[in-house]
Amino acid sequence: MQEQLIRWHVYDNASQLQVAATEAVLKSAKTAIDENGRFSIVLAGGTTPKEIYQQLRTAQTDWSSWHVYFGDERCLPADHLDRNSRMAFDAWLSHVSIPAQQVHVMPAELGPDMAAARYSDLLAGAETFDCVLLGMGEDAHTASLFPGQVWEAADGAPAIPVRNAPKPPSDRVSLSASRLSRARQVMFFVTGAGKREAMKAWRGGEQVPVAAIRPVAGVDVYIDRAAND
Repeated sequence: MQEQLIRWHVYDNASQLQVAATEAVLKSAKTAIDENGRFSIVLAGGTTPKEIYQQLRTAQTDWSSWHVYFGDERCLPADHLDRNSRMAFDAWLSHVSIPAQQVHVMPAELGPDMAAARYSDLLAGAETFDCVLLGMGEDAHTASLFPGQVWEAADGAPAIPVRNAPKPPSDRVSLSASRLSRARQVMFFVTGAGKREAMKAWRGGEQVPVAAIRPVAGVDVYIDRAAND
């Protein structure tokens, strides 16, 4: 397995991080659209991504060229407030003109098995993602890939069912580590003192979920000083 190449971007606070990350996403979009006429992005849940999504509302970009996917989802009703997709729509997607057919929500309300199968079918024809956004939990999980659980499907499917997640709800669906790694750019967002121990594990070379994301181009970690100290 290739070594994980990491570029660290340290900011004094979460606000500075969010501004820089928003600019990086828009730069990635411009490059992809200029080169290929389309931009594919995978969204994360969480507080820091939400702030970035809100900043994207007013961005100047060709929204018609954006194709949106999700890295994971909770198995809850489609309009539940705790869904990652609901957060992304409320914070951003409902306020811009990305064509509805280019926003690919995980059908997690169908349960982990059916949702994973449906999303795997959807991704069967998808190419390498242009940009993947990821967070990191205090246990170093990312998307819905948790320590001690399966991060890949036995049959190589890009989406996997998740059961017995240590955070509620226990049933989820997630892209696999290898599918999240099939990206031209991967950006992690890490904020808050509660992430320090997970950061130590990651930097120390432990086999934690965040370390399993290994795109050829490496990963960019946007981290505030509270998490980095």
